[in-house]
Amino acid sequence: MKYYKRNLTEKFLKNLDNDLFLILTGGRQTGKTTFIKYVYNSLLAQKTCYFINLENPEFLQIIDAHPDNLFKITNSLPEDNQIVFIDEIQYLKNPTNFLKYLYDEYKGSLKIIATGSSSFYLDRKFKDSLMGRKRLFHLNTLSFKEFLLFKEDEELVNEIETKQNIPPLHLKKLELYLSEYTSYGGYPSVCLAKDKSEKAEIISEIASDYIQKDIYEARIQDKNKYYFLLKILANQTGSLLNSNEVSNTLGIAATTVEKYLYVMQKSFQIALIRPFYQNIRKEITKMPKAYFLDTGLRNHFSGSFDHIELRNDRGILLENVVFRELLLNNPPENIKFWRTQNKAEIDFVIAQKKAWEVKFKRKEFRRSKFELFASYYPNIKVDCISFDDILPLALNIKLR
Repeated sequence: MKYYKRNLTEKFLKNLDNDLFLILTGGRQTGKTTFIKYVYNSLLAQKTCYFINLENPEFLQIIDAHPDNLFKITNSLPEDNQIVFIDEIQYLKNPTNFLKYLYDEYKGSLKIIATGSSSFYLDRKFKDSLMGRKRLFHLNTLSFKEFLLFKEDEELVNEIETKQNIPPLHLKKLELYLSEYTSYGGYPSVCLAKDKSEKAEIISEIASDYIQKDIYEARIQDKNKYYFLLKILANQTGSLLNSNEVSNTLGIAATTVEKYLYVMQKSFQIALIRPFYQNIRKEITKMPKAYFLDTGLRNHFSGSFDHIELRNDRGILLENVVFRELLLNNPPENIKFWRTQNKAEIDFVIAQKKAWEVKFKRKEFRRSKFELFASYYPNIKVDCISFDDILPLALNIKLR
């Protein structure tokens, strides 16, 4: 099976020689198993490596009995210098204690590289118990650049990376790719599917089968309300999120809405961004905005995979695409939005250095509209990004 390079690859490989355990998290079907199998196969000729899939019930039972039983499966000695790859570590009864024990007992002679989906990451003990023992990596669905690599259009990717003048025919192809990516998102299996009906079917399976697993593992009782909340978020992407209003719509407590939102974030379905403010009297300070981590999933819940130019929500959809690209070079906590009580707003403010307004057509951008923000924050430059600006998207909007 061909391996398509992910944005995370080089950063991950740089951590192979330290003592830290490496944990790869991410939503279901984002390619975590493929990623660590690539790393495993790359290291086999250089290091002593073992690969264990905990979907095997026999392995699971043995390791659950005691962490040291890991060496029975690998048929190795604890003092051997080895790397053990563990896929689906969340199936262990207590994966956090398992990793802590092995790190404390065998630091320097054993390195664990593991994948873990939402139920593992949802464990609130995870962060504190493994402090100083692990390095965490997130694998999201494909960025637009990764999407192009999966399409095996290396010529186009090279033109973009070298910033060469792209021929008009290639620009048209790039626009078609961007339209597909915007409509169907970046799940690897969706990207590789040949036709639109197959793409929609795969997304539907992810939305039902895999999210249902997240719901089950998070012990959520009313899955219908959970799905309904996802539909609400899909239809008000990029709008202020008022938990009390949503709770009234769903007929559930506001605390339950907050729990659902927590699970959606930890399951890598959505991300919440917070307001940027300095004047608590004039600016919004509390209510967040929600964006989906995959636009294909978002469009499934909104009920349409139509071409972006045919959609009434094209501006919102493009805004979600831009958000996903911004995540590549900016941690979520550095991405904020600005809005006043009088509804003047800026879509994204990055690390208090740069602000972006998303418009489907650049001609819709009116700099005079943002004079208030400029008067409040003269050191933050405001600019526009639109569907016409295809290259900034392809270049991952490299902003700090």
